[in-house]
Amino acid sequence: MEVINLHHTRQDAVTICLFCEGTYPYITGGVSSWIQDIISGMPEFDFIVYAILAEKPDEIKYKLPENVVAIYNSILSEKSGTKKAGKLSPEILEEIISFHDDMSKNQEISKFTDMAALVNKANLKSSSLLTDHSAWVYMTEMNQKHNPLYPFSDYFWTWKASHEYLLNLVSFAIPEADLYHTISTGYAGFLASLAKIKTGKPVLLTEHGLYDKEREIDLKRAQWVKGYQRDIWIHVFQNLSRIAYRFSDVIISLFDYNRQLQILNGAEPGKTVVIRNGIDVQKFLDNKTETREDFSIGFVGRVVPIKDVKNFIISAKILQERMKNFHIYIIGPTDEDRKYYAECLQLAQNLKLTDFITFTGRKNVLEYYKFLDLLVLTSIREAQPLVIIEAFLAGIPVVSTRVGNVPEMLDFDEHLLADPKDAQKIAENILFLAQNPEYRKKLVEKNRHKAISEYNKATLIETYKKLYFDHTSKVQVSSRTDGISEAG
Repeated sequence: MEVINLHHTRQDAVTICLFCEGTYPYITGGVSSWIQDIISGMPEFDFIVYAILAEKPDEIKYKLPENVVAIYNSILSEKSGTKKAGKLSPEILEEIISFHDDMSKNQEISKFTDMAALVNKANLKSSSLLTDHSAWVYMTEMNQKHNPLYPFSDYFWTWKASHEYLLNLVSFAIPEADLYHTISTGYAGFLASLAKIKTGKPVLLTEHGLYDKEREIDLKRAQWVKGYQRDIWIHVFQNLSRIAYRFSDVIISLFDYNRQLQILNGAEPGKTVVIRNGIDVQKFLDNKTETREDFSIGFVGRVVPIKDVKNFIISAKILQERMKNFHIYIIGPTDEDRKYYAECLQLAQNLKLTDFITFTGRKNVLEYYKFLDLLVLTSIREAQPLVIIEAFLAGIPVVSTRVGNVPEMLDFDEHLLADPKDAQKIAENILFLAQNPEYRKKLVEKNRHKAISEYNKATLIETYKKLYFDHTSKVQVSSRTDGISEAG
């Protein structure tokens, strides 16, 4: 683990530790921008950013606010500490097996606290389990029960990878803070749960999308995982969500449909609350000041598979058959998946669309919001996209795939919505709006009012500020001079 100390914590400031998995400050996007807004909007709090990463991080993509006092970089595959792996005692194995049995039956997860404490105290690693005869017998029995048609090696390596990550996390250092705020379930939520167990401090959970559902979609599309391997990973992520729900004091979603899903997945209804996204209203309001000869269509986002830019390009080809005076601007970073970006360029060239499409790279979107006539999202998965709210304020209608909270944001208007991968419907919706300026005008007026009243960042910040103060009122005067609380 790498710890980057940036500033001293202020003695009179409440310290918030944010657990961020695969997002801020190394990956751009809606969730990372949201985190930047939260930190920047609350200068009275000190923040520790705990970044959970799959590999060594690239450069920081954001200008860190002055109240970010430290960054913890934790690589999932790295083992923390130098102590030799401890031995697996019969007592611990019994706890582990009992916990696994309860989780497989969707029973109460109260045993997690005792099991985590025992595993941490014994300094168990994956090697501890692999060298124990009883643990090996249990593993082979589980393979015979659940995985009899596939090679044992498939089961073994999947089991090893999933358990190795979790055992590594148990041994990671937990920063001393007054409150822990995790921006997803998954591994971030797992660490936040451990923080709650070890420190007794409050934990808030904000889910932009539902982590376990997103991972399940990814796994079902993946070619590298098959059969019961896939089931193991899906089960792990489902149970990580259940653990995070169990140990969070407040469980936040962006819209009520996701809140209901959280409850179905085990969240206590009394803990759940909806807090909508919000943006800087004045920054985007009335920004449309230019008119161009061609009908200008924008896409704002990273050029990565989840945004399905290829499908957008295909819809442009369909549109080209019925409309000539348009131009598409794909606005966003192209360096996060260079292979996918190259494939998008090749697709545009193959379809003879290079005169109709411009990849701008990372740009100030305000310069494009000045003249765009329409914004299009073709994402496979979203929660509550900030770019839609930006477009609302900037006076730009939106066409999008039917994902996350988007249908509600677009008032379930079939002229604006298409199923993911439906390039034909995306093209038809674009054409409809291009040919109906009065309809666009009505959308602009309605959407701007909605954004101002429902998606104001000032309201978002004040809501979270109140949550932070309400859940740290008993610890604000406590001393924070102990530094880092090592696991155990």
